[in-house]
Amino acid sequence: MTNTPQFLGRSVFDLDDYSAAEIMYILEAAKGMKEINLREYKKIPTLRGKTICTLFIENSTRTRMSFELAASRLSADVVSFQANISALSKGESLQDTVYTLDAMGIDLYCIRHSSPGSPQLVHKYSGKPVINGGDGRHAHPTQALLDIFSIWEKLGDIRGLKITIVGDILNSRVVRSNLIGMRKLGAEVTVCGPRTLMPSYMEEVYGCKVQYDLQTALQDADVVMGLRMQLERQTEGLFPSLEEYTKHYVLSKHTIRYAKKDALIMHPGPMNRGIEILPEIADSQQSIIVEQVANGVAVRMALMFLILGGKV
Repeated sequence: MTNTPQFLGRSVFDLDDYSAAEIMYILEAAKGMKEINLREYKKIPTLRGKTICTLFIENSTRTRMSFELAASRLSADVVSFQANISALSKGESLQDTVYTLDAMGIDLYCIRHSSPGSPQLVHKYSGKPVINGGDGRHAHPTQALLDIFSIWEKLGDIRGLKITIVGDILNSRVVRSNLIGMRKLGAEVTVCGPRTLMPSYMEEVYGCKVQYDLQTALQDADVVMGLRMQLERQTEGLFPSLEEYTKHYVLSKHTIRYAKKDALIMHPGPMNRGIEILPEIADSQQSIIVEQVANGVAVRMALMFLILGGKV
């Protein structure tokens, strides 16, 4: 009998499927993968012979590249699928696309899609494990894992930390996955943003605190994370103007002073500089935004390694 978490063949739809112990196991594995990335020769043969497909139906740059680099570092073969140059643009269904890809011997799918639940459909059609790289407004578990890893690496134990997440809460899949993971590990999380961009169920469903005043939300925070204003998802006119948003919610030297003096500054990217965060904060010594990107490769390497049963 072993207490070691079992990951072989499992999918990552969101972090609600994983216990606190399993999340910590992933973080420990990512720590080892980051050490590999610091070597002069970064590639290891652990997934040689495996084929990983990055099935990106929604546009992405950093997430897709991070998945592909992670797979390459583990010596897996990578099939990069982009919808705008595929048969999907000619009317082919997601189901038939997956059937076609599966016939080519895919072992693991990493998917991004604008529709919630798409990763579950890919798993249903293929029978293969799937890592969710973002599905609509629903979830983005690998971003949450890399965010949590970045905090854990800098501050140690997550339990008891005060984390404040500021911005477009309504449209953010990142905040939902982060809340699940951070709360499971014992953090005290506050979300802050305009009332029109704040779902009414946040406290009840996610166990976080809700604030509409930025100064109050930032008080004594150990970690401050800004969220991108998702202009492409805002079709209902829920906020008067970007200028109005910036006036009340921008992360700047003036506003960040209410957090702890050495509070970590984070952002899942891409950033709208000058709207949700000013360069003086994004590029400050407290900022770990660039490190988050590097940590994303290590976290995704860890997941691929664990799911596909990689050998050291």
